[in-house]
Amino acid sequence: MPGTIYALANQKGGVGKTTTAVNLAACLAEAGERVLVVDLDPQANATSGLGERANGVSSADLLDGAPLVTLTRATRFPKLDLVPAKADLAGTAADLARRDNAEHYLAEALKDATDRYAFVFVDCPPALGPLTVNALAAADRVLVPVQAEYYALEGLSQLLSSVNAVKGRLNPRLSVGGVLLTMVDGRTKLSADVAAELERHLGELVFRTRVPRSVRVAEAPSHGLPVIAYDRRSAGAEAYWKVAMELVERS
Repeated sequence: MPGTIYALANQKGGVGKTTTAVNLAACLAEAGERVLVVDLDPQANATSGLGERANGVSSADLLDGAPLVTLTRATRFPKLDLVPAKADLAGTAADLARRDNAEHYLAEALKDATDRYAFVFVDCPPALGPLTVNALAAADRVLVPVQAEYYALEGLSQLLSSVNAVKGRLNPRLSVGGVLLTMVDGRTKLSADVAAELERHLGELVFRTRVPRSVRVAEAPSHGLPVIAYDRRSAGAEAYWKVAMELVERS
């Protein structure tokens, strides 16, 4: 059975998008699945979050037509591969706007990825620009991490409109794979109110598991580790394991 390509997208920064991509990938790889992370953000946080850096080739080369197999590298985590990013990706994003049929470059590059990988996670930049559009045009599903605050709800409606536009114009198989509440503070009424509002509008698209606000989750990237490797007994690690299992249920 072919794998599934997920775009991790939200035009709002700081919502746990990269953290979610890295930790879901690590959980599923540890569970025995072959997983690929494609870092499509010029900030390269998914790359550093897996303890890697882009020396030489990067995801920019993927958008320039280099074969996927020449760009993937094994990480320190068995069964988890990475296409790293570096700052030159910002220039590629600007160049995409001048190319013909530019929205389909990543889709073409990843067309055989699901033959080798059960899960492909594309970590998008925090903007609805050419890179994110390429990711949505290539993906089977989009995962949307949302911080538990009201401004995030406004951004979510914009993103869902963009997903529908891409589905109608570029990628008819695209669907929303789920909306994940992150940085949840269970002690506050705000988090509960935001969760209730999301569920009222989106129903079962909202993951049952909430990722709590956690010092361990925040610390892990500075060590080049997913939180499940940094402190697997932490509340954040436990939450991401549960999210990964929910994702498998939804597959």
